Amino acid sequence: MSEFDRKTHNKNQRRNRVRAKVSGTPERPRLSVKISNLHVNAQIIDDTKHHTLASATTVGKKLTGTKTEKAAAIGKEIAEAAKKAKVKTVVLDRNSRKYAGRLIALADTARKEGLEF
Repeated sequence: MSEFDRKTHNKNQRRNRVRAKVSGTPERPRLSVKISNLHVNAQIIDDTKHHTLASATTVGKKLTGTKTEKAAAIGKEIAEAAKKAKVKTVVLDRNSRKYAGRLIALADTARKEGLEF
């Protein structure tokens, strides 16, 4: 197994471990966060209906600053979109990432804007 295959396998195992415990309901949908090298994406998902209630992304936007600042901006944007969708509480799906750095910036900003985890 090559190093790339090993890393991909381990990443998929971490993602599956998180998703086995985290599920979105109509009362408490799932806030799924995807952070790549260039962009940050966040979606609020109701897993019972397989429906996205709100989303925010840096793709196509002219945001300036560090990636952490961009993640914080998306946290604010997803919290505002959640208010429009009448969502107050969510469960955080961090995918295969540690709860650190950019993910904390996004989550803290969303909490400050009124979203409850």
